[in-house]
Amino acid sequence: MKKMTCQQLGGACQQEFSANSFEEIAQLSQEHGKEMFAKGDEAHKMAMAKMMDLMQNPQEMQAWMAEKRKEFDALEHID
Repeated sequence: MKKMTCQQLGGACQQEFSANSFEEIAQLSQEHGKEMFAKGDEAHKMAMAKMMDLMQNPQEMQAWMAEKRKEFDALEHID
């Protein structure tokens, strides 16, 4: 199990997510972002707008995802 924060994953807060794989932690982050967006959280709305802009360029998005995966892979496992 590894931990990353919402902010480490492109979000707006220090909410921590724990997961065994990068895909799992990315999914948890995405669900959190959608929940915060639905609540009208302005900081998360801005973070989601930045991600939407990033998604307009597939190469930039792939590079961003590769960097986040590398970050996740470098983390130490926790109990």
